[in-house]
Amino acid sequence: MRVRVVQHRDRRRAALRRRVVWGGGELLVTAGVLVLLLVVHQLWWTNREARAGAERKVRALEREWGNGASGAGSGSGAGRGSATAGAASEGGSGGAEGGRQGAGAGGRRASGASPRVSQAYAVVVIPRLGLRAPVAEGTGKRDVLNKGYVGHYRGTQQPGQAGNFALAGHRNTHGEPFRYLNRLRVRDVVRIETASAVYTYTVGEILPRTSARDFGVLRPVPRSVVRPSYGYTRPGHYLTLTTCTPEYTSRYRLVVWGTLTSTHPR
Repeated sequence: MRVRVVQHRDRRRAALRRRVVWGGGELLVTAGVLVLLLVVHQLWWTNREARAGAERKVRALEREWGNGASGAGSGSGAGRGSATAGAASEGGSGGAEGGRQGAGAGGRRASGASPRVSQAYAVVVIPRLGLRAPVAEGTGKRDVLNKGYVGHYRGTQQPGQAGNFALAGHRNTHGEPFRYLNRLRVRDVVRIETASAVYTYTVGEILPRTSARDFGVLRPVPRSVVRPSYGYTRPGHYLTLTTCTPEYTSRYRLVVWGTLTSTHPR
């Protein structure tokens, strides 16, 4: 009967294999923990921080307006620059035209100086969504969207002005103010509060999905160039809300359009 002799090198190889397997397991566990922490940071911490900051900014604006300070909430200098086509979204299905204005609109032009880039100067209120968020000039991620603010597309009009007042907001993470934008329905209202007036827009059309490069939805008379049956054909006072869709992606855009139905000076 032969007895197998275990040599030292066999023992070393077995020990090496055990160390490799153990080390690989530790590496996988560490990577899993890091991924979990990243997910927690993106889905919970960024929302918590951005929402808190946005709420503070809303309160600060309201205090400023209450003290009679003249804000830059409704700059007449809109129209400068060009709207960012890459972030464009779609609007509703060809419904009522926005040429007619509701009681109180009267074609009144907003007044005041143009807001600075990244300056918060208005508040958007959407009762159906329980949303109350600051509106800042521009759609930069770091200084506007990632702070939980809603961003105003530079080159589009300001609240209350003839043309298209267009806004963008995150759907997921960083406060996600437009998380439930898909829940809006025709005839829902959206209020834009500024230092000088409160503008009420009524939702008229909703475009569930369009290309991120659909620049037509940001035009003064908004109309999708990807899905031309959605949009308007006559001049009016429009509001455009855009966000990414489906959730947790940025491939397409969801667009909600409204028309100005009332204006109430402060």
